[in-house]
Amino acid sequence: MTSRPAPQAPPRHTPRATRTRILEAARRELGRDPDSSLADIAEAAGVARRTVYGHFAGRAALVEGLAEDAAEAIRLAVAVQRVPSPDATAALARFVLTLWPVGDRFRVLIGLAHQDLGPGRIAALLSPARDTVAGILARGQRQGVFHTGLPPGPLSRALEAHLLALLDSVNSGVWADDGTSAAAAALIAAGVPSDIAVSTVRRLHGARPTL
Repeated sequence: MTSRPAPQAPPRHTPRATRTRILEAARRELGRDPDSSLADIAEAAGVARRTVYGHFAGRAALVEGLAEDAAEAIRLAVAVQRVPSPDATAALARFVLTLWPVGDRFRVLIGLAHQDLGPGRIAALLSPARDTVAGILARGQRQGVFHTGLPPGPLSRALEAHLLALLDSVNSGVWADDGTSAAAAALIAAGVPSDIAVSTVRRLHGARPTL
């Protein structure tokens, strides 16, 4: 007589996995409707509302959890850029291509910035990327590939505002991009001729790192 295998117990969700499910649901629901309640998010995550409160004390803590995940993703993108490229044009394009999926994933935070996070928290989130871009711009200005009408710091802030505006256009549903148009636009804004900007991005697009 052949014995049957013992039935396997259903998979149990670890607290970390449950937290991730809640944050993913929050990202989707708050992107759909910034006024989504914790009850809406709990339903989307397939958990009870008390489970959400077991991980996050309230809406502010939940949004901060999204911000922490975004900060970690930005740190990973910056780490990819730590080995300086001798070509500043390629370095800037590569960094935008690497960072764009992060911005696209967490663009819900743009809409929540003033209501839930505040300008200081957003500045802290973006600071590593801002400093990295400023360093690339300084190198490119020395190489003569970026314009020198602005110092690297203010030029980095200007490119940041430019890219955030493009992400907000994606958030509003009026535009879509895989990062290639945004990267080319960043190069052009930094002073790279459009034909060189487009060809540089096309060359790098298939080789961008996966975070």
